[in-house]
Amino acid sequence: MLRPLLLVQALVGLASAAEQLVPFKYQTLPLGSIKPLGWLRNQLELSASGLAGHEWDFYRFVNNSTWTGGTWEYSGLHETAPYWFNYIVPLAYTLDDARLKKQAKEFLDHVLATQQADGWLGTETKSEERGLWGRFFVLMGMIQYAEAEPSETERIVTAMHKFVNLAHSMLKQNYLGLVPRDANDVFGAGNHGVTRAHEMATAFQWLYDNHPNGNEENIWGAIDLMFKGGIAAQRDWRTFFVDGVFPTVGMPDIVDRRFVHGVDLAEGMRWPTALYRLDKNQSLIEQTHKGVNLTFTYHGANSGTITADEQLAGMAPNRGSELCMSVETMWTMSYLYNFYGTNAYADRAEKVAFNAMPAMLTPDWWGHQYAAMANQPFVRNMTKSIFANIGKYGTVFGLEPNYPCCTVNHPQGYPKFLANSFVKYGNNGLIHALLSPGEVKTILANNNQVTVTSTTDYPFRTTITYSINAVKAFDFYIRIPEWTVLGSSGISINSNSVSRLKPTAEGHQKVSVRAGKTEITISFGQQLEVVTRMNDAVAIHRGPLLYALDLEYTDTSIPSQQYNPLQPLPDNQLYLPYTKDHSLTPTTPWAIAIDPKSIKVHEEGGALREPIYKKGGPPLWLELDACDIDWAVTDDILDLPPKNPVCKSGKKKVRFAPYGSTKVRMTELPIMKV
Repeated sequence: MLRPLLLVQALVGLASAAEQLVPFKYQTLPLGSIKPLGWLRNQLELSASGLAGHEWDFYRFVNNSTWTGGTWEYSGLHETAPYWFNYIVPLAYTLDDARLKKQAKEFLDHVLATQQADGWLGTETKSEERGLWGRFFVLMGMIQYAEAEPSETERIVTAMHKFVNLAHSMLKQNYLGLVPRDANDVFGAGNHGVTRAHEMATAFQWLYDNHPNGNEENIWGAIDLMFKGGIAAQRDWRTFFVDGVFPTVGMPDIVDRRFVHGVDLAEGMRWPTALYRLDKNQSLIEQTHKGVNLTFTYHGANSGTITADEQLAGMAPNRGSELCMSVETMWTMSYLYNFYGTNAYADRAEKVAFNAMPAMLTPDWWGHQYAAMANQPFVRNMTKSIFANIGKYGTVFGLEPNYPCCTVNHPQGYPKFLANSFVKYGNNGLIHALLSPGEVKTILANNNQVTVTSTTDYPFRTTITYSINAVKAFDFYIRIPEWTVLGSSGISINSNSVSRLKPTAEGHQKVSVRAGKTEITISFGQQLEVVTRMNDAVAIHRGPLLYALDLEYTDTSIPSQQYNPLQPLPDNQLYLPYTKDHSLTPTTPWAIAIDPKSIKVHEEGGALREPIYKKGGPPLWLELDACDIDWAVTDDILDLPPKNPVCKSGKKKVRFAPYGSTKVRMTELPIMKV
């Protein structure tokens, strides 16, 4: 447990009336401005009709949380209902779903009605219980709510000002509520709050940018002290994103373990940029880019997420990636793209959204994994866990196969992805940043009312058709992914001849749109990419999608179990018959070597199947040559890919499917000797 520390010198001092935070390059639109279409709408509707839309009705950590007058919490962080609120608001307003809006409204009304006289949000009264970090998700839900429902903005902002004033006064008392003083400070569990100090600062930055209301000095001071407390507690991410310090190996071989938690890192990649907005030190820009590059160079998964189970695990395909990391990485990469305009960050957000996250969900969105592996030929209660800090049950698809954080956090993924899919560029520009089917309605400069409809099967097909209606002229930008093969790409405007793409320096195709109606069709060329991984095994990518050997399997289900201790939950804590835990046993061989030179791409026409991420759902697959090999498994722990394997059988054809649709699979495989 961290000890109380003396105040360190302020980073930048208190704000003057004219002090400004460094602005984002691109501006997000108010929640609800963008509506999903196509396969993405179907996924969001499944989430709403599945677990995410019903946790308020039955899940003990939400409907009986201390936040709503109940007694259930799974940690001293008191984060469960806040996580839920952070996703239910964007899910409700993205779908314009009256039932979900009612849930969000009931929670908001209760939280605001029970705000304590000193400004505290929540039921805690003792200093050892009052941890600031758990309030972050409540504030993020409030921020999204205020943008979606302007009639609620005033009372939300008033409550936020009361809270920021209290937080400022607490932080001036040796970082009270942020830095745990001793073991009695239950809010210090795992030191997650102080390691993620920048998150609360991010919420306060929104208040400072949009509704300072003459309270600039207190808001700025609270932001400053959040960073200062983290630094004093030796949770300064600038000391970690450094060559020679950043770990190039996984646990248990990492010595300094202050920054080894995978979700901490997924969020910590935002830390230097959030500080830069305040501090304006140019070195923080370079350190942000370095932090991202170090993370994915040494702990990056092919599916776009981080390999960490819960702690950093290097590049091994038999180690896990936590579901919370997927959604937090998506949001971090969206945040960084909007701030810097760096194309690679948007590519990273898409890669997670189309690969890592859906692979960890059942097609009906009622079950999820806590951890998934690139090489995952079976899903069951393992004999022994290989993971750094996840139990033997963690790969099972279910209600709470491990810690409940992922149960209440994962549904934020697609709603926030959609909310960042279109962004403003200056006063009169609009960018389609995260490519997907959707429709945006917004107002640009000079009251220019604009509607853009993106009709596409992307990422399963890489052509997008835009229908645009605008009162006045504006600049429309389409982000060109970095994997694009320009020679086989093209764009047509108003059914004119196809011309080549001309990327701007920022990686956009710029179209000067006139008033009235405009039709644009754009296609992105793609090619196969075979990437060498650990032990000379290879993974196969094509455009935005990762592919994996898609195994046949049998599904055995039981009513969902309690995560700790592992035992049946009572019926009144389940939503029967939907809350089940699924174990998957392969029925086709998985121990193979492959010939990447033999790959043939197969693509179907016609409408996409729904749900798109069910087995056999995507309209494309790969066919390639393979042979059976020996591959050791000990206590349900798969060995690393064998080097120089010997074929045990003759050559055969195997089928690789988009990774997101696979539940038992092999992704990183050795090359067969031809």
